Amino acid sequence: MRVVQAFRFELDPNAAQRIALAKHVGAARFAYNWGLARCMEALKKEERIPSAVELHKAWNRWKRENAPWWVEVSKCAPQEAFRDLERAFRNWREGRSGFPRLKRKKALDDNKARLTGSIRVTPRHVQLPRIGRVRVQERTDRLLNLLRAKKARVLSATISREADRWFVSLTCEVEIPDPDPLPPDAPVVGVDMDLEDFAVLADGEKIERIGFGEVRDKIRKLDKRLRREQRRLSRRQKALHPDPKDPQRKHPSRRYLKQLVKVQRLHRRIRNLRTDFLHKVSTWLAKAKRVYGVEDLNLRGMMRRRRQGPHLSRSLAEQAWGTFLRMLKYKSERYGSKVIVADRFFPSSKTCSACGAVNRSLRRSDRVFWCPECSLAMDRDENAALNLRNYGLAVLNGPTGSSPGSDARGDRRCGGTGARPGLRASGRRSGK
Repeated sequence: MRVVQAFRFELDPNAAQRIALAKHVGAARFAYNWGLARCMEALKKEERIPSAVELHKAWNRWKRENAPWWVEVSKCAPQEAFRDLERAFRNWREGRSGFPRLKRKKALDDNKARLTGSIRVTPRHVQLPRIGRVRVQERTDRLLNLLRAKKARVLSATISREADRWFVSLTCEVEIPDPDPLPPDAPVVGVDMDLEDFAVLADGEKIERIGFGEVRDKIRKLDKRLRREQRRLSRRQKALHPDPKDPQRKHPSRRYLKQLVKVQRLHRRIRNLRTDFLHKVSTWLAKAKRVYGVEDLNLRGMMRRRRQGPHLSRSLAEQAWGTFLRMLKYKSERYGSKVIVADRFFPSSKTCSACGAVNRSLRRSDRVFWCPECSLAMDRDENAALNLRNYGLAVLNGPTGSSPGSDARGDRRCGGTGARPGLRASGRRSGK
């Protein structure tokens, strides 16, 4: 089967290539913000939001008089930026993300540019449009062997800057062998995610949350250093040197820029530690050849609960459950596992895994689930994991194989308080 896979390499550019890379990233960021301003004007006038093609045509007319530097960069940088903007507005209209925001130069995720066209790979170099042949820090033998065997095809290259380092991510269409079919007796495991532990499996195994275990001391030390360096950055004078061409504009001081790079390095290091943890856990689960029942969490809504304090929102953001579920889904397809996502309003934590009764009085602070019907008492996370396992079994054994059947817990009413999987049990989210 053919999948889309990215191969990421760190670049080792010379001085001239660094300037060329920075120009492409800056052009993509400028074009994105330029197009966003046009889209916001259209919204204020209650007009239709222009598409990527319309923005690119308007950009071609505008750039000749107002952006003389456009000849120094590839046309792909602004063109792909407009496509990203169109996708951002589509996600906003369909409720998958918030309203698009302006890109900033000092933000790690906003310093990117995607290039298409003639992209070539050699053992120690990558050829990029308008930039040329750039050396990479590591060998590209793995990707090069796939290209020579005609098992991969390069679709695009995304250059990005993280603090003082440059990276290129080559998006390729790769042909991989089909995974072994899932055995008929493959176990069904429920995965409950909570703040006490990163994940609790139905078989009783617990995965420590990010910030504990092996990476606990590293992240704590880096967080402490980050707070100290951010305080130093706030004391730096940001604008000191006036621009000789534009007296109204001032450039940041060199001490401010040096301190900003230190802060960005720490952010990059912390993010790499957390991403490495998510990749290891998701790969371990996907290679186990099992069926997983997981929750469809409303993370954005949970983070907006201001009455519970900002610490809860930060803890939820640090766990990155959305990224973990995305990794688990695409890795399961690659390795032969299966992921079954329960309905968002399925009361996994409030439902008894033994009789199916719903304990509506369960609070977030209650760590032990108690059933008012059968007097079952057990850890609430293990009970939720068992309910998710039962949900997965009901989906697999249901009449259509895609919806819960009569085997799902909660279908048997206990004292008139049972709840069918997939039905909302209360006015607010009942899963936690």
